[in-house]
Amino acid sequence: MNREQRTVLVISAIGAFLTPFLLSSVNIALPAIARDLKMNAMAMSWIPSSFLLSAAVFLLPSGKLADIAGRKRIFLLGIIIFTLATAVAGMSVNAVMLIVSRIMQGIGSTMVAATGTAIITSVFPAGKRGRALGLNVSGVYLGLSAGPFIGGFLTEHFGWRSIFWAGIPVGLTVIFLVLIYLRSEWKSDLAATFDWTGSMLYAISLVLIMTGLPKLREGWGFAVVTAGMFLGAVFLFYEKKARSPLIDTGLLFRNRTFAFSNLAALINYSATSAIVFLLSLYLQYIKHFGPRESGLIILTQPVLMALLSPLSGRLSDHIDPRIVASAGMALCMIGLFILAGIQTDTNVSWLLIALVILGIGFALFSSPNTNAIMGSVSREFLGVASAMVGTMRLTGQMMSMGIDMLVLSVFIGKNQINPSNQEAFLHASRVLFLSFSGLSLLGVFASLARGKKAKSAD
Repeated sequence: MNREQRTVLVISAIGAFLTPFLLSSVNIALPAIARDLKMNAMAMSWIPSSFLLSAAVFLLPSGKLADIAGRKRIFLLGIIIFTLATAVAGMSVNAVMLIVSRIMQGIGSTMVAATGTAIITSVFPAGKRGRALGLNVSGVYLGLSAGPFIGGFLTEHFGWRSIFWAGIPVGLTVIFLVLIYLRSEWKSDLAATFDWTGSMLYAISLVLIMTGLPKLREGWGFAVVTAGMFLGAVFLFYEKKARSPLIDTGLLFRNRTFAFSNLAALINYSATSAIVFLLSLYLQYIKHFGPRESGLIILTQPVLMALLSPLSGRLSDHIDPRIVASAGMALCMIGLFILAGIQTDTNVSWLLIALVILGIGFALFSSPNTNAIMGSVSREFLGVASAMVGTMRLTGQMMSMGIDMLVLSVFIGKNQINPSNQEAFLHASRVLFLSFSGLSLLGVFASLARGKKAKSAD
C-alpha cells in the first residue's frame, strides 16, 4: 500500500465513521430529545427520517456532480456542510430547528458517501480493492459501534446536545487532513453536464414516497405514494433518453451483477436499518434501561460488523461475492426472526444472540456486495456506482424508517410512548421484525440472482 492509498483510506474511513456515529448515537438519545422538545412518537421518528430522506435525495446527484467537478472537491464540501449542520443541531431550541439541521447533515453526508467509495476504487487495483473497501466499511461500523455507547454515556451525563458537540472536532479533523494531505483529484474522463431535470424528478419522487408512506392507511397518503412511484418510473424513462443522465440506465437494465447487487443492498438495508431505533425504544421504555446500558447492548451488532467486514471484503476478492453475501443475508433473516419474539420479560441474552447473528450476517453481506457492485462497472462510472451504493443504503434506511412510522402510527397513533400503550408498542415491534425477516428472505433470492462474479473494472 503506497502513501496515496494510505492517505485516501484514512481520510475516507474517518469520513465514513462520522455519519453513522451521529446517526446511531442520536437514536439512543431519542427518548431524551423527545422529553426535552416535547415530541410525540411520530415527530420523534422524523429526527432520523429527515436525515435519511435528505441524504437519499441528494446522494445520486452528488455522485454525478463528483464525476464532473471532482471527487475530492465534493468530499471536502460535504464534510464542511456536515460539520456546520452538526453545530447547529447542538444549538437547537425546538423540534423544527433540530429537524432542519438534520436535513442539512443529510445533504453533507451524501457528498461524503457519494465520493469516498469512488476515490478508494480509483486508487486501489482490483485485487486489493475488496480489502480496502472492507476497511472503509469498518469505519462505518466503528461509527455504528461507538455511537450507541458514547452517545448513551454523553446523553446520560452531559445531555443529548453533547452528542453533536462531540462530532464537531472529528469533522474539523477530516477537513484539515483533506486540505493538507489529499493532493490528487479524481473525476470522470468523459465530458458531461449535470442532469437537472433528472435530479428534480428523482428528488420529488423520493420525497413523495417518504412523506406518504407513514400515512398510507389514509387516502391522501396512498395517493402521494402512488404519485411518487409514478414519478420514479418517469425518472427512469427520462434517464434512458437524457444526453448526460444522472445514472446510465444500462447499468440497471443490461448489467445483471450491478442491478441485482443493488437490489439486494436495498432489501438488506430496508430490513435491518430500524433495528437500533426499535431496540433503543424497547430497552429504554419497556426494559427501563438507561441510555448508557442500552447503548452497550446494541453495541454488540456493529462491533461484530466492524471486526468482520475487512475479512469478508478480503474473502470476496477470492470467492464469488454472490455466495458470501447471500450467506450473510440468510443470517440476517434468522436474527430478525429471533427478535420477532420479544416480550416484556424477554431475557437480554436472547437479544444478544440475535444481535450477534445479525452482526455476522451483515458483515458477510455488505463488503462483498459493495465489491461486486464496484467491480462490475468501468472507471468512468465509478462515481455513479459509488453513489448508487450509498443511495441503496440510504433509501433502504429511509424505507425501513418509513415502514416503522407506518406501523407505529397504526398501533400508537400520535401519542407518546407510555405505560398505557407499551403493549401496543411491543405488538408493533413484533410485526415489524417478522416483516423484516420475510423481506430478508426475498433478499437472499435477489443476491443469488446476480449471477457469477463479473469482471472487475480496473
